[in-house]
Amino acid sequence: MDTGSEIRIDAPHRELLDQVLDKWSLSVLNELCERPCRFNELRRAMPAVTQKSLTATLRRLERNGVIEREVVSTRPVAIMYRITPLGKTLRQPIDVLLTWAREHMPTIEHARDAFDTREGTGL
Repeated sequence: MDTGSEIRIDAPHRELLDQVLDKWSLSVLNELCERPCRFNELRRAMPAVTQKSLTATLRRLERNGVIEREVVSTRPVAIMYRITPLGKTLRQPIDVLLTWAREHMPTIEHARDAFDTREGTGL
């Protein structure tokens, strides 16, 4: 990678990254990479997420073609969510970002501490 080159993120790319790399989207993708899940299974796997946030996250991921939903004709009717082939392609770049974060976390924490001390904040 040429470190001197400009990183340019156009609005459509920024919107997509915001929608697939947010807190709940990563959790949903992590669950769906293992197996298809019903809505309530996802809620149980992520107890801190509200029903409203999970619904919005699932709709965003579905709109971007990363997951799909299937109406299962059971009684009561259920909705099954699964990752799409496109969604599966996100695994490698997300793993790269997580590896980078894990490797650099001590340096990042040091920088945060130095900033907080300098600025007098305790974020």
